[in-house]
Amino acid sequence: MSTFTPAPGRAPMRVILGKQIKMELLLTARRGEAVVLAMGVPLLVLLGAGLFDVTNLPTEDRLGYVVPGVLALTVMSTAFTGQAITTGYERSYGVLKRLGASPLTRPGLLIAKTAAVLAQIVVQVLVLALVGFAVGWRPEAGALLPAVGVTVLAAAGYSGLALLLASVLKPETTTGAATLIYVVMLSVGGIMFGAPDLGAAGWFLLPLAAHAEALREALMHGGSVPLGIWAALLAWAIVWPAAAARNFKWE
Repeated sequence: MSTFTPAPGRAPMRVILGKQIKMELLLTARRGEAVVLAMGVPLLVLLGAGLFDVTNLPTEDRLGYVVPGVLALTVMSTAFTGQAITTGYERSYGVLKRLGASPLTRPGLLIAKTAAVLAQIVVQVLVLALVGFAVGWRPEAGALLPAVGVTVLAAAGYSGLALLLASVLKPETTTGAATLIYVVMLSVGGIMFGAPDLGAAGWFLLPLAAHAEALREALMHGGSVPLGIWAALLAWAIVWPAAAARNFKWE
């Protein structure tokens, strides 16, 4: 007869990451006001600016111009602003400190938070795209792949910067800094007006403008995304997550 021998040990990393991603999504769903804000504001902008002449646009195709900008704004709002504020307060309340005592590693937490944000963005983008399509938006279907590519890069970069700010600043300072950056990007980010070709360095400084311009080029014109935008968003997706992984603090 075989004898049962306990074999304690840490679960495989894929199991740990899966559990943490599920928990991140569950906590996000419970923050009803955050979900409403993340969806409500973009919907209002989409319908208001896309269907009515509330602002002058450089094209007659209002929805074709507004919807990509709103999608880019939604990605930044969720991956950067919401992520920075939430993580900052989790650190303040000791949530991250408790996670630090678990088998979850620091890179594992960053991966889980970024993956959860990407999952949330997928749902938001699909809802906004469906609403846009219902009211008359007709994107270039053949250009979906580059649109997805630049969106993933932008979301990863935003999430990395958000986690970096949340780990080195106090929660109140994080909230102020994230809100200020959001407002500045919204003001100069080319959501309701076109942005000139800024070059890779310029696009790096204005990732919201780069993302919006890339989505318009792909979804509105069916063209290829400029190499400068690819380079800028790729740099964001590398630099800020790497900086967050190096400097992230549990408490």
